[in-house]
Amino acid sequence: MSGRVYIFDTTLRDGTQGEGISLSVEDKLKIAQKLDELGVDYIEGGWPGSNNKDIEFFERVKSLNLKHAKISAFGSTRRKGAKPEEDANLNKILESGVQVASIFGKSWDFHVTKALETTLEENLAMIYDSVRYLKDHDLEVIYDAEHFFDGYKSNPEYALATLEKAHAAGADWIVLCDTNGGTLPDEIKEIVSTVCERIPAKIGIHAHNDCELGVANSLAAVQAGARQVQGTINGYGERCGNANLVSVIPNLQLKMGYEVISADQLRSLTAVARYISEIANVSMPINQPFVGTAAFAHKGGIHVSAIRKHPRTYEHIEPGLVGNKQRVLVSELAGQSNVLFKVQELNLDIPLDSEAARAAIQRIKALEHEGYQFEGADASLELLLREATGNLEEIFTVESFKIIVEHSSDRSGVVTEALVKIKIGDEIVFTVAEGNGPVNALDNALRKALEQYYPAIKDMHLADYKVRVIDEKNATAAKVRVLIESSDLTHSWSTVGVSPNVIEASWQALVDSMRYALIGKERIKTPSSTRPQLGIINH
Repeated sequence: MSGRVYIFDTTLRDGTQGEGISLSVEDKLKIAQKLDELGVDYIEGGWPGSNNKDIEFFERVKSLNLKHAKISAFGSTRRKGAKPEEDANLNKILESGVQVASIFGKSWDFHVTKALETTLEENLAMIYDSVRYLKDHDLEVIYDAEHFFDGYKSNPEYALATLEKAHAAGADWIVLCDTNGGTLPDEIKEIVSTVCERIPAKIGIHAHNDCELGVANSLAAVQAGARQVQGTINGYGERCGNANLVSVIPNLQLKMGYEVISADQLRSLTAVARYISEIANVSMPINQPFVGTAAFAHKGGIHVSAIRKHPRTYEHIEPGLVGNKQRVLVSELAGQSNVLFKVQELNLDIPLDSEAARAAIQRIKALEHEGYQFEGADASLELLLREATGNLEEIFTVESFKIIVEHSSDRSGVVTEALVKIKIGDEIVFTVAEGNGPVNALDNALRKALEQYYPAIKDMHLADYKVRVIDEKNATAAKVRVLIESSDLTHSWSTVGVSPNVIEASWQALVDSMRYALIGKERIKTPSSTRPQLGIINH
């Protein structure tokens, strides 16, 4: 191994400055627990001098009894012309009861004279006094040199002098911040090397992603001698975000040989990234490196043929190392290898050179041409393959459905009612149900018809519903693609429907979802007389 690199997570502070991200105290506590389990070394909880929510967090986080991570409070150097013991911001850090304080100060002479409106000498005193005050109260102090790289490029001697003052005052770590995110990796590497030669202190890096170089700059800094990396989970943060720790950690550990977290903790990386994205209510990009659902997904037939022989042909690491998994997508680019992979995954008996396999490929390509996408609808794909090979039981068939949408002045809002007619075995079943919209009404009616025969349907619910216009130039006459995600007590699945009519597309996806949910489920042959809410015709 190449040595130890420490991870400082600022998701709860810098990450919350990202647009659209707002975390409650409960959210922050849940995330802190997950970060501790992941094995990060420091968790920056917030700025206790700025709001009551962060004060509450620092009080309640003590009860979590974290096993590894240290909680850090954030703040700034003292105000100009003031004594540190009189500075409310510094005293709030002490009152928070943390072990670690992270304070930032100015490294760029331009900021000192224009933003702080003080002298270069007073800024040096502010840095020294603030670090020393916190050290005198037995805190571990991390000094964040704000705008360091811009400051170094403007006035290298002054920028270095600010670091020397922090070191002289006893700072445990000195972190170089690319606050504007505009520095390139070769510049980072050269400047960090100079700092490591000049300042006999432990050095860290805090990179922003404004040039999409947050991860690259963090790795370059480590190569140059930095031993702490600051960042956020999924790269959350102000403007374009911070260095993404979800990419930093595996790159450091798997590619560069540094000791960061344990192998078991690394295998939880995907789960942690997705958990935090759910708490933050921010959809995680499917193509996010290492942890995205598409990170190890293969679509082109040549690629799939190769990975079936050996995964390394098109995968830079084994997906399980970071808790992810290999996926094969079936689409208009699919060859026989893609279909064979899915067939084997489903334990279906279809020889590669069979007519059924060739027919399935052609059917998939024809449907993709019409606007279907099966790469995000594995359940619909499985139904199609089962049907093509005679492995699909006809649980029910749809005879017809009708939607009634009524707005009446003597009733509040719009009332939607669905009438569904389906065939189950030798019985025709009519059901009627209301809903808060056409899709909900159809869902309720179809569920009402099926649950008397298949009680297991009660455990299934719709988890997500997405509509995408396929060809915008046709305006309101355009085809739409509907993706429905459904869940039961143990897993989730997705289905797809396509039509110029959004209700028809939704119905297709809904019916597929129910058909998939009932695969392998036992039918209860209840006498018709016990189902008075259904209209039934016996054949």
